[in-house]
Amino acid sequence: MDVLKLIIDQLNNPETLKKLGQTVGADPSQVQKVTQLGVPALLQALGNNAGNSDKANALANALDQHKDDDVEDIDGFLNKVNTNEGAKMLQHIFAGKNNSVQNKLASQSGLDSGQVTGLMSQLAPLLLGALGQQKKQQNLDASGLSGLLSGLLGSGGKNGLMGMVTNLLDSDDDGRIIDDVGDLLKGFMKK
Repeated sequence: MDVLKLIIDQLNNPETLKKLGQTVGADPSQVQKVTQLGVPALLQALGNNAGNSDKANALANALDQHKDDDVEDIDGFLNKVNTNEGAKMLQHIFAGKNNSVQNKLASQSGLDSGQVTGLMSQLAPLLLGALGQQKKQQNLDASGLSGLLSGLLGSGGKNGLMGMVTNLLDSDDDGRIIDDVGDLLKGFMKK
């Protein structure tokens, strides 16, 4: 299974966007903006965590807990996703930057931060479930996670999908998009 393709296909499905939107009272186009910015931000934060040996071990353990999550049945998954658990995941993934990331995503999408938190609290478990399956299938250890996430992020080149997303969103060329998400709104508002 190609994790990134699975997630992108599912999160670009109009029915999935509608279903996610209904959970937080948002329009599918707003949900799509959150997913297009939120999933790369999650992957990049996870990649940063995987680069630190202690955090990589914690991430490997977390993924082992989610390796059997049925993320291929996204409707079923979303019907039973635990958003409280998802909110805790976001705190761990983004560490001290969680509120900042959520506020930037809210500004960019036109949603309030509560709606963004509701969406991201569903996306984080979905992503961890997909990555857990990938870890299991490839029999990866903590050090292998860094390679997996680097591959998903396209750090080996700017031609991959994540590389293109990062290039699009990384306005200050520091290789990170989390700090640039909020700046997008300023550019759109001036037009």
